[in-house]
Amino acid sequence: MNWADSEKIAAVLEDTEYKPASKIEDADLIVVNMCSVRQSAVDRVMGLKEKIKNKKTIITGCVLKKDWLKLEKQFGKIIDIKEFIKKAKGNYFKKITSYVPIMTGCNNFCAYCVVPYTRGREISRPVKEIICEIKNLVKTGAKEIWLLGQNVNNYKHNTPPPSSPSKREISPTLLPLRGGGGVGGVDFPELLKIVNDIPGGFWIRFTSPHPKDFSDELINTMAKCEKLGEYLNLPVQAGDNQILKKMNRGYTVSQYEKLVKEIRAKIPNIALSTDVIVGFPGERKKQFENTAKLFRKIKYDMAYINKYSPRAGTVAAKMKDNVSPKEKIRRAKILNEIIMQTALENNKKCIGKTFEVLITAPNIGKTRSNKTIKIDNDIPVGKFVNVKITDALVWGLKGELKNEQQTYSNSGADGFGENGFVNKTRQKI
Repeated sequence: MNWADSEKIAAVLEDTEYKPASKIEDADLIVVNMCSVRQSAVDRVMGLKEKIKNKKTIITGCVLKKDWLKLEKQFGKIIDIKEFIKKAKGNYFKKITSYVPIMTGCNNFCAYCVVPYTRGREISRPVKEIICEIKNLVKTGAKEIWLLGQNVNNYKHNTPPPSSPSKREISPTLLPLRGGGGVGGVDFPELLKIVNDIPGGFWIRFTSPHPKDFSDELINTMAKCEKLGEYLNLPVQAGDNQILKKMNRGYTVSQYEKLVKEIRAKIPNIALSTDVIVGFPGERKKQFENTAKLFRKIKYDMAYINKYSPRAGTVAAKMKDNVSPKEKIRRAKILNEIIMQTALENNKKCIGKTFEVLITAPNIGKTRSNKTIKIDNDIPVGKFVNVKITDALVWGLKGELKNEQQTYSNSGADGFGENGFVNKTRQKI
């Protein structure tokens, strides 16, 4: 989310004739776009003052009130990013991968999280605004579009777009909104369908969803949207019911497992990653072992493993942080070892198969399941190619171009062929 905000800040500065500097020492203006979700980010910003003294500096981002006051005392006036990025006309960084926020804020109030206090309650962007931004990004070369939100499942916008971006006629006014939203708007599954219909060769991904809000309609839509990559980050945070309840997550372990089973039934080759917190206040060794057990059962492809640290203003900050730093490190290491094992097992299943790959850097690409792949062939960045997997590593794959003379694919929606994740008729240009 902050990366997307930074792109918009850069776009505003470009309009005022600023150009990017390669290092801080050469800059006339420094913009620090911070996120105080973690204390470490606040500490790093506080430590910048000596390095950037005598430089014009803008501090912005999602900041807790108490941190805001500290920063104002040290740096001067702090700018509200919402007002700043309203002036942005486009994304400054023209890259293969682009990030498009579809909403901001969060209504969930998980016990450990400051996001509802820093970014406020959920606000969904207008559909038309999102579609226009994506169209512009695709025109400038974007091949991978990430839809962003703290809880994308809860996207709801009551103002339908004036027209569909494709030949398919959409009637948003007839769509019921989930969660008591009534009738007369676009929810997240419908937004995915609309984005999927935008012309051009690109993939769609999204993050982050909340397990408690994951509907059957969303699963069915994911399975049907040809441009949507077979990858999902599904945060679990803990594998023990008592800890999940203390975290205010709103689901049980069995409900999470059931959701994973339903997703895999509709999208068999989907790659799953997750977020987890170890050492949450009161987490006993047995409760952590339940999390490790869940990791072994789900067999994730990747995980963001976080050691709990209290953030002032949250419910969890009032709980006794009774798990030692040493024990948190031990638990994180155990989960990391499990992930390394399951990721390698999953990647080995890809050997011998052919996948469509987006070239993202020289000799580097991504599969639709978001796996990094190394290719020896010299292929232009931004091209879609068929690659046969020859080897598997823990965090990636190795492969070779399926056909040296192949014509590059026009769209990420074209499928993989008989051994790939999606068996659809391939089109070429």
